[in-house]
Amino acid sequence: MIYGLTRQDALAQDFGLKDQLQRAAVSAMTNIAEGFDCDSNAEFARFLGYSRRSTVELQSLLYATLDAGYISEEVFQQHYDQANKVKAMVSAFKRSLQKRD
Repeated sequence: MIYGLTRQDALAQDFGLKDQLQRAAVSAMTNIAEGFDCDSNAEFARFLGYSRRSTVELQSLLYATLDAGYISEEVFQQHYDQANKVKAMVSAFKRSLQKRD
């Protein structure tokens, strides 16, 4: 969703914001992958925390994107809600790992 968003109009020309949005989205995903290769559930849970924080960073950047006038309130809300879903899933996954230790 974020890569599709960052290809649109003026946002595509704002290289700094575009880059930060993409990096935060990719970081959320890659921290999960990196944590999966850890030797313990506790270490994996730590990486899931990083993933969640990257999602929060993404949400903050969505506000900046909205404030800059690059996206509508409706588009903002769709992406923000999706990020909330990701945060909830990552948090639930982290809790399940912590229960296993």
